Amino acid sequence: MSHTPLYPLRFEPIYQYRLWGGRRLSGLLRSPLPNKGPIGEAWVLSDREDHPSQVANGPLKGRTIGTVMQQFQDQLMGKLAKRFLRFPLLLKFLDAREMLSVQVHPGYPPAKPLPEGETAKTEAWVVLQAEKESRIYAGLKPGTTADVLRQSLMHKTLADHLSSITPKPGNGVFIPAGTVHSLGGDVVVFEVQQNSDTTFRLYDWGHIDDKTGRLRELQVDQALACIDFVDGAAGLVTPVVETKTPVERERFFDCDAFRLWRLCGESPFTIATQGVPRVLVCTGGRGQIEHGGDTYTVGRGEVWLLPAVIESCVFRPANAVSLLEIEVPA
Repeated sequence: MSHTPLYPLRFEPIYQYRLWGGRRLSGLLRSPLPNKGPIGEAWVLSDREDHPSQVANGPLKGRTIGTVMQQFQDQLMGKLAKRFLRFPLLLKFLDAREMLSVQVHPGYPPAKPLPEGETAKTEAWVVLQAEKESRIYAGLKPGTTADVLRQSLMHKTLADHLSSITPKPGNGVFIPAGTVHSLGGDVVVFEVQQNSDTTFRLYDWGHIDDKTGRLRELQVDQALACIDFVDGAAGLVTPVVETKTPVERERFFDCDAFRLWRLCGESPFTIATQGVPRVLVCTGGRGQIEHGGDTYTVGRGEVWLLPAVIESCVFRPANAVSLLEIEVPA
């Protein structure tokens, strides 16, 4: 198996119950949702021990992304092979019917030691669906301090001190580590983040977990210790158009942890890995990846990992297609 040439790898979503979730991912992803309950997240590329993604196509079908990383470190990761022992990004679709908790992820260096294997957690969202009542909170209003937040928690007025966005489909929102954030009100987003699952809840809108009948636990002190009170980088981003033909290519996010572009078009185009793995996420339309004489059909909601060793491939749209392309900077 170690001599198997690597090829474009497809992964099935791992659905996650969330009390704030809904059922709208059924219209975006082809894999059926579990029969009951609100589904808030679909983890579509996860190198986590508790929820590892499995290859869904080809000779490596059934292997976890962690196993592929171990067996094909150089082929898969290229220039990044010596930097990461596990795939460094966690990719998700979120369906937030109700508001998520107001939360914060640790930065670097963290205020307090993190669980073993965890890191700082910068993330970003691309809005796919939104309604009039949808809302995103990203960052604090100027002048907000820890004391102000503690007082607002007592009076349940925390939202008054958060920077608010009325999202629209196509918006990009950047959430650096240390940023207070939340979203909800029937909004669906794609999320790219560092491969960490450390979250501290500051406020939870009084939600009762149907499974436990209790309020969810908050971590106010830990959250306040993580907040970056001076960084203004969070919020809506203005995408930069890099090319118009043969595909319109817009750069949304470019940070130390990841880069993300949106590709839209109907004509065939080439994707070059440039020595690092790339991920393609189809958010609209369908098409085919052509590489090494083989063809791989790509449908809406699917996630494909292009190993670094591939070097280049052709994407041939069947109709107007919208893709997200993601890489880890070398």
